[in-house]
Amino acid sequence: MPMAAVASSSPVGFSKICGLPVSSSSEHSKLHCKPAIGSSKSELFGGAVCVTNGGRGNCRGRLPAARVVSPKAVSDTSSSLTCLDPDASSSVLGIILGGGAGTRLYPLTKKRAKPAVPLGANYRLIDIPVSNCLNSNIDKIYVLTQFNSASLNRHLSRAYASNMGGYKNDGFVEVLAAQQSPENPNWFQGTADAVRQYLWLFEEHDVLEYLVLAGDHLYRMDYERFVQAHRETDADITVAALPMDEKRATAFGLMKIDDEGRIVEFSEKPTGDALKAMKVDTTILGLDEERAKEMPYIASMGIYVFSKNAMLNLLREKFPSANDFGSEVIPGATSIGLRVQAFLYDGYWEDIGTIEAFYNANLGITKKPVPDFSFYDRSSPIYTQPRYLPPSKILNADVTESVIGEGCVIKSCKIHHSVVGLRSCISEGAVIEDTLLMGADYYETDADTRLLAAKGGVPIGIGKNTHIKRAIIDKNARIGDNVKVNSSSFSYTNFN
Repeated sequence: MPMAAVASSSPVGFSKICGLPVSSSSEHSKLHCKPAIGSSKSELFGGAVCVTNGGRGNCRGRLPAARVVSPKAVSDTSSSLTCLDPDASSSVLGIILGGGAGTRLYPLTKKRAKPAVPLGANYRLIDIPVSNCLNSNIDKIYVLTQFNSASLNRHLSRAYASNMGGYKNDGFVEVLAAQQSPENPNWFQGTADAVRQYLWLFEEHDVLEYLVLAGDHLYRMDYERFVQAHRETDADITVAALPMDEKRATAFGLMKIDDEGRIVEFSEKPTGDALKAMKVDTTILGLDEERAKEMPYIASMGIYVFSKNAMLNLLREKFPSANDFGSEVIPGATSIGLRVQAFLYDGYWEDIGTIEAFYNANLGITKKPVPDFSFYDRSSPIYTQPRYLPPSKILNADVTESVIGEGCVIKSCKIHHSVVGLRSCISEGAVIEDTLLMGADYYETDADTRLLAAKGGVPIGIGKNTHIKRAIIDKNARIGDNVKVNSSSFSYTNFN
């Protein structure tokens, strides 16, 4: 049977994929089984492909191996069979937390919220959790914001507002800004307090679980598996856990589990004997023995599934003054006997909390042969705002190990191991190395450029014979001719 690769660039779900029905009903009585169409990397790049029968998991046969299915720059996430009853679209509400002031990311957060920071040439950080939700059949999503939220609100409305709702489709991506009320005159005091202030709205939704996510993490995750594990263990709360080696473990909040994967202890950034005391057998959560020896610790990712009643009870009755989930509500829930489970996520994950982490995460997508995080995943695409830009124009340039965004004009220059954001204009003789260019929000016309030149101004973009190495160049930067930006580590530049 021939197979066709299906891809989509807009956040609209398919009713059928390769002839296999996917339920989109909002009725709780319908069973949603995710068809396992995906396969492992080895299968995609020359191995045999197993096609399941209508999502029921019975293999109908193996297709003959193809010599080349797709170029190695493109991957497909391995899909595991998940059967949720009721399905995620009708029973799970997504809550994405916009984060605090982002002081560790300053000056990138000077005029924008952390989730609005540009990522990977074409995207913004908020596109990651929203896309993970949509790919996991979760289409009711709230985004809670407080600091510098104008650009984030604008991006979300342009990217998702017109694509989510419609006849027989009650999906949405909606922004909830911090607000004062007669009952609560304060702004959001933390993650738990932000959710508490909008509980009156969340409880109106007829759902079973709340999925609480961070808006500044880079990863790809199937939340349906996460929710399924929560239901199978009859948990009140399930915490996504990342396996850690000893070197990295000291920088995270660690958890200890019992033989059933139930969390029994927390420790924030332990060292010495306190660190050794947090060792666990990670094979309990599904890690193989070899990797379990290398990574004997598990860290909280700040991603949670709460049963609806447990969330309402914890935030209103048990801990009405708690401000934070990670340090107050979750440890408190274990102390009063609620079932708090760990769910292992063994994949790439990065908290974009610092300038260094942001720089490394962006440059990591240029890594070869396999990038740290791939945007070229057809079965789990990352959605963003449709900008309708022309293809990038590269004129006699030497570009190696780089990612180029949409609508760029690159002339007779050298670009190596860099990420070039959309609408970037790079002039003749420029050299860009190990650099993140965020691009521009608009083009300047020839008339604008001539007027600037007459006034001694500099147009948006990179000037002639300019050398930039190991730097982050913010959006709409104006860098003239013969400029040198060179750092032994890295630097941030915002030329006005």
